[in-house]
Amino acid sequence: MNPLLSRRDFLTGAAVTGVALITGPALVAAEHPSLAAADVDFPLVDYHVHLDQVVTLEKALQISKERGVKFGIVEHAGTKENKYAGLLSSDEDLERYLAMLEGKPVYRGIQAEGLDWMTCFSKSAVAKLDYVLSDALTFPEKDGKRVELWRPWVQVEDKHDFMERYVDFNVQVIAREPIDILANPTFLPACIQKEHDTLWTPERMDKIIHVAAKYGVAIEINSNYRLPTLAFLQRAKKAGVKFSFGSNIHGLGVGMLGYCLEMTKELSLKRTEIFTPAAAGQKPIQRRDFS
Repeated sequence: MNPLLSRRDFLTGAAVTGVALITGPALVAAEHPSLAAADVDFPLVDYHVHLDQVVTLEKALQISKERGVKFGIVEHAGTKENKYAGLLSSDEDLERYLAMLEGKPVYRGIQAEGLDWMTCFSKSAVAKLDYVLSDALTFPEKDGKRVELWRPWVQVEDKHDFMERYVDFNVQVIAREPIDILANPTFLPACIQKEHDTLWTPERMDKIIHVAAKYGVAIEINSNYRLPTLAFLQRAKKAGVKFSFGSNIHGLGVGMLGYCLEMTKELSLKRTEIFTPAAAGQKPIQRRDFS
């Protein structure tokens, strides 16, 4: 197995060729017959869409139109220590990326990698994006090494020590980065995923939720991993946190928001509780102090 393969190569979800395209309101009915399109009072947006050899920009635009789901396109961004095809690591890279999507009916975002990603870009360049999405899946170990938690071979020796450090890192991602969305929330390595509900105690959930509320960072409802759980989302809603939808599916399953719609019904989410990109002058890079 190639150790340089990115996380997108491990995301299976519905990413298979030959997935039938379902259109508009039919997407809601097909995925969840109990949730009528009329129950959603806001436009459907998938803010976690990556382009690749299967889902090119042209294909993404076609799927977006046919499914009635607007796409937010994100590309990985950060230092060259992060091994991703198409990685954005300079203002020049970012400008080319923005130009590629200019005038297209999509939102333009990045998936920030590592706490040091801002060293690559100027504030003015980041402010041109519609939004910034980040997560805690590239996790710094005690020796400083970056561990890619989505890798199936990752092992955790001390679960509770890991959880304390992992929760603290989630808090840092939200507090120290100019981000709009925390993606893949509460994800755990494969070796401890079966203990998800036990390891994510109310106290650990609340640490992340409270800092997200403090800094106005939305929590992604991820339809690929089916995370966070309803228990987490209920606590986040009570705290006033907003939510975004993300498929994070690499392949023709992009825009399939079944779990997001299921949680929308469970939580009775309304337009005011759903993330929308900030206006110019109000983006996190502009309204928060990172000096």
